[in-house]
Amino acid sequence: MKLSVSGLTKHYGRHLALDGLSLEIPIARVLCLIGPSGGGKSTFLRVLGGLETPDSGTVEMLGEPLATSAAGLLAHRRKNGFLFQQFNLFPHLTALRNLTLPLETVHGLTPTEAMARAREALGRFGLLDHADKLPAQLSGGQQQRVGIARAIASEPKVLFLDEPTSALDPEMTAEVLELIQELAEDGQNIILSTHEMGFARAVADQVAFLAAGKIEEAGPPAELFGNTKSPLCQRFLSRVMRY
Repeated sequence: MKLSVSGLTKHYGRHLALDGLSLEIPIARVLCLIGPSGGGKSTFLRVLGGLETPDSGTVEMLGEPLATSAAGLLAHRRKNGFLFQQFNLFPHLTALRNLTLPLETVHGLTPTEAMARAREALGRFGLLDHADKLPAQLSGGQQQRVGIARAIASEPKVLFLDEPTSALDPEMTAEVLELIQELAEDGQNIILSTHEMGFARAVADQVAFLAAGKIEEAGPPAELFGNTKSPLCQRFLSRVMRY
């Protein structure tokens, strides 16, 4: 996965969420975004995924420029998968129907095709026994696994994950991180934000540190964690990796 970002800005009213952000990733399977809360990670992910339109700047991903038209952004979103901090499952639909509905309505699969694809995705994550349960009948870890299954059922080019373990307890966090690692090992392109530094260090090909809407430093995990040059990044890592 190649990613080239130049001069990206995004305002929400008077708040500047992205401040001329630039990033060059020549090749990576997994890109982890780290940094303080409010630093711009979620906004950056949403721009990359075509869910937000930047005020200025350019993005090129997988060798293609990010679309700017409504139709182009819709096509871009259909090619990729998303999972954000809240599970965002339809509470009135079963786990299985949470997968088949977008496959039918967004990706144009027939009900038979959608059912086969959904059952395959649920089975991959050990969820077939829970296919007919509503989200409220599932644990947090199971709900997050259903969310990931839904995101990959469409066979996305890039999977975007925004702090996918933020609402989970330690045991469920480990379960979901292991699942994400398996996806990466199977060849899935992934861009995610995370506060799990050990995971970022072990699984990412590239790590980018965001603060105040900018990339302060980026590089391979061994370099960024072992020999960071940015004072802001040094301060951040000294705090989050203290215990």
